[in-house]
Amino acid sequence: MSLRIANLRLSVEAPEAELPRLAARRLGVQPHDLLRWRILKKSLDARSARDLQFVYSATVDLPTEVLQSPRVQAKLHGDVQPYVAPIFDDPEPGPAALENRPIVVGSGPAGLLAGYYLAWKGYRPIILERGQPVKERVPAVRAFDAGGPFELHNNYLFGEGGAGCFSDGKLTCRLEGPDVDWVLERFVECGGRASIVYENRPHLGSNKLPMICRNFRRKIEALGGEYRFGCALERLDLQNGRVVGVQTNCGSLASSLVVLAIGHSARDTIEILHGLQVPIQPKAFQLGLRIEQPQRQINHHKYGKPAYEQLLGAADYTLQARGSRDVFTFCMCAGGIIIPSISEPDCFCSNGMSNSRHDTPFANSGVMVTLNPEEFGSDHPLAGMFLQRRYEAAAFQLAGGNYFTPVQSAREFLAARAPAPGTQYDCSYQRGQSPLALDAVLPPVVVAALRQALPIMDGKLKGDFLKQAILVGPEMRGSSPIRMDRDLETRECPTISGLYPVGEGAGYAGGIVSAAVDGLRSAREIVRRFAPLVQ
Repeated sequence: MSLRIANLRLSVEAPEAELPRLAARRLGVQPHDLLRWRILKKSLDARSARDLQFVYSATVDLPTEVLQSPRVQAKLHGDVQPYVAPIFDDPEPGPAALENRPIVVGSGPAGLLAGYYLAWKGYRPIILERGQPVKERVPAVRAFDAGGPFELHNNYLFGEGGAGCFSDGKLTCRLEGPDVDWVLERFVECGGRASIVYENRPHLGSNKLPMICRNFRRKIEALGGEYRFGCALERLDLQNGRVVGVQTNCGSLASSLVVLAIGHSARDTIEILHGLQVPIQPKAFQLGLRIEQPQRQINHHKYGKPAYEQLLGAADYTLQARGSRDVFTFCMCAGGIIIPSISEPDCFCSNGMSNSRHDTPFANSGVMVTLNPEEFGSDHPLAGMFLQRRYEAAAFQLAGGNYFTPVQSAREFLAARAPAPGTQYDCSYQRGQSPLALDAVLPPVVVAALRQALPIMDGKLKGDFLKQAILVGPEMRGSSPIRMDRDLETRECPTISGLYPVGEGAGYAGGIVSAAVDGLRSAREIVRRFAPLVQ
């Protein structure tokens, strides 16, 4: 039997090799009595800048005679408990044989893990991706940042890996359990560092994600799966309420199983699906602005000692302000940059990313407000998406029609004072900036909520939040404004058999890991019901 020991504490300056000694002392045994030990969770306790500590939970295995000794048995309460590793649900293929290969539409996190699991189980999925492989995608993104044209199907949001490939690489997730563990282990197999399986806020880094996405593809292809790039979904072929295939810009494909992992930026595809009567409901979503500060201010607030900056790297923050509306920070990018999040021409939206080293002088984060369906201005199922598009188009026009970011200092925004002519800010967005009043790029209720919340957040960071801070925006892609209906058990569309909506685009996830887990779970239900096509 294994034991789980919680609340093991080490100074941030102490080596993790000290953990077995700490665990043995907690159990009243000698370090050499531990047969094996493994970290389950690691987090930073930064409540006191004078005494920063890492807090661990770990499992240990003991010889039977030591485990059953009175001194160890007496420790089995509180922070020391028996531990049984969670078991990953991995069903055998179901009874109904498929007549063709399943299709996965989209290669973002949801499609990637759905495709990987289906390939691993022998289903040889075909993965359709409207964009290009990362080898062509990365140069296209860099060319756009340098002032080049916007490419409709090959950009920060579309291409191998989907929006997740350039979404900073955060693996923070409210979910936990064997499905999350399985997903994180696959990321490690494809190039992520081993510690992501137990870190409290694991992060891959935007510079690592293209390689990881490529490695996933190579594994899927080695297992019999197939990628088709530059292949955009144009229509579902339906007969008697069932999927029988898809129409794409590259031709038609027959299939009775389609995993729809399109991402919530594929607005053109969502409009096509709505026209086909795929049941879609409006859903509350998050929007706001991005705030950017000097990273040194955040480090100083959290660490106190300059020496900790060298040891721990760029500090992060999580803030919330309660008022007439709750406002919260989202996707905080320590040592990062602001990037465009654009899926349609003549629109502008911002996002953030950071590389694995968190090594820029900037910190940035979304500052977000939740907007409910009754505030979208229409009862149309896609009203939230139309609202996003309207404000993104306004931001593009106001900033000069060149994909520059609208920008304003936080102090000017709070005072409702437009930037002075000729103002330029220290901003990490690479393509260019257009100083202007940001009121026009968001609904008035969101502007009012941000003006109320920002001073509260600043107080929580003792003035290090707004000091020298700038705001850019809008930030519209915090979550999907729609949800596609699906059955709770089978995870299938209730009105179209064989259609499996998954991930952020379907309204069931909000981040890399939650989207990946959602894709995995739908793929598993497919395996539970169907056997793969006989080779």
